[in-house]
Amino acid sequence: MAQPLPFPTDQRLLDVYSLTVSDVAETVGPAVGMVTTDGKGHGSGVVLSQDGLVVTNSHVVGTHKDVHLALPDGQRLAGRVLGADPDTDLAILKVDGGTLPIATLGDSNELKRGHIAIAIGNPLGFESTVTAGVISALGRSLRSPSGRPIEDVIQTDAALNPGNSGGALVSSLGEVVGISTAMIAGAQGICFAVASNTVKLVLSEVLQHGGVRRAYLGVAADTVNLPRRVADAAHVGTQTAAVLHTIVAGGPAARAGVREGDVLLSLDGRPVEGPGPLLRMLTADAIGRRVRLQLLRQGRLLELEVVLTQRPSGPEPR
Repeated sequence: MAQPLPFPTDQRLLDVYSLTVSDVAETVGPAVGMVTTDGKGHGSGVVLSQDGLVVTNSHVVGTHKDVHLALPDGQRLAGRVLGADPDTDLAILKVDGGTLPIATLGDSNELKRGHIAIAIGNPLGFESTVTAGVISALGRSLRSPSGRPIEDVIQTDAALNPGNSGGALVSSLGEVVGISTAMIAGAQGICFAVASNTVKLVLSEVLQHGGVRRAYLGVAADTVNLPRRVADAAHVGTQTAAVLHTIVAGGPAARAGVREGDVLLSLDGRPVEGPGPLLRMLTADAIGRRVRLQLLRQGRLLELEVVLTQRPSGPEPR
């Protein structure tokens, strides 16, 4: 009769953890390089294809068009920025070189709190640095360099420092599930990464259109509490809405008669609980569409129709 296996000791669990982290570092590490723009500033970048597609943060490249990527194997590659999206703090680069080591993007929707998170990057100029922790939280919202909120952000306690920006956040399966983007100065163990599914969206848009297209309403808003009687009358079933404090002159909302102080309750029947949910509705497939806005104006419910346009370049109104 077979003897039951003894309960794993702490030491054996630590050995498995160590092997997992080291295996991921050896597998993904070669595809994480140092990105420089003018020989001064630097960040990290992750190679996604053997023909030289690289993802990094938009704040790493700024307004530069030419970049350089230094890989751990000694390759020094020149490249260019194919497209940058400050709204998600992501940029897609194309570097020129031979056969490159690559990393695989995973499905960030499969993540759970407590999963192992391994960060690989170049903090403070120290190449190929590996730190490890866990996924601390999911679905965070983080303000991007453009002022627009980045949705579906991953929070981790894997240590990040300046220079990690644009590096890889990797699962125990060796898949890149996030691109490191920010840390909170003075805090311990609170760092953030843009989810890999957002990276896939930006990559597709940049390759097809040279940038990320979004629909445009031409407003700036804050969140406001919604009285229960108003929510019931409007059939939105939410406790908050978006109060519009800026209407861009000549924009779609202005042309439709939307005014400052209007409270936006819903868009095409979908409740608008605040500026974040509103921005998530303004996707590329809404460009050119006629949509119905349900508004509260001086105690009266009204509806207006607006034709959404493509968002112009430049920062969002605030």
